[in-house]
Amino acid sequence: MTAKTVGFIGGGRVTRIFLEGWQRANAMPGQIVVSDCNAETLMKLKARFPQIETAPGNSAAAAAQDIVFLAVHPPVLAEVVARIKGSLKPGGIVVSLAPKFTMAKLTELLGGFARLARVIPNAPSVMNLGFNPVAFGPALMTADKTELADLLKPLGDSPEVAESKLEGYALLSGMGATYLWFQLQALREVATGFGLSDADITPALKRTVCGATRTLLESGLTPTEVMDLIPVKPLAEMETQVIEMYRTRLPALYQKIKP
Repeated sequence: MTAKTVGFIGGGRVTRIFLEGWQRANAMPGQIVVSDCNAETLMKLKARFPQIETAPGNSAAAAAQDIVFLAVHPPVLAEVVARIKGSLKPGGIVVSLAPKFTMAKLTELLGGFARLARVIPNAPSVMNLGFNPVAFGPALMTADKTELADLLKPLGDSPEVAESKLEGYALLSGMGATYLWFQLQALREVATGFGLSDADITPALKRTVCGATRTLLESGLTPTEVMDLIPVKPLAEMETQVIEMYRTRLPALYQKIKP
């Protein structure tokens, strides 16, 4: 548990992911202040995490903490940053959880404040199984980086990466689960019709998904060889369509979130 106080500007999905992960790991920071313009959002968050402080409509309260997470969407980030620049501690750290806005741009919007980092959050952090790549700004010292890394550690892996790669990670890991979850849930539901219980399905599906990923990435076989390991492919006629969606929709979205 960090001795630093933590602020979240925005009380939506990303903030809940972090809080769930910390709580599951018994690593909740000692003081957390969450601000949001929606009082109902904060009320629900407070009910789930009674130990946090909430500040409806008061982003300055969250911004005055030692480590401040910007947990808002890119379209409103510039407006939010403009409101908090006068409330930041000189020795504080601001961590953006959004794509598109570079640290150089954030420094400009913050009137020269440069103690920054950027993280691409990953939803499996709720299970302490996240992949949250982080880029540190040049103004941060080793001790600052260690403090932030320790804060992220209970959520899963947080490798340090080049800032230029963060938008790529946003499409790969940040949004990656959404490409799979609905298919896995459909398979789970269909399997019950085959006479399998949840107790049967859970270990089989978990091992299948994890094993399939490792086989593709670590077996030493080519992708073609891996995909030829199973002779029957019930959804084969749909593969071309799905692949085409990956190859068109994801690059188009990448262009939209690039700085």
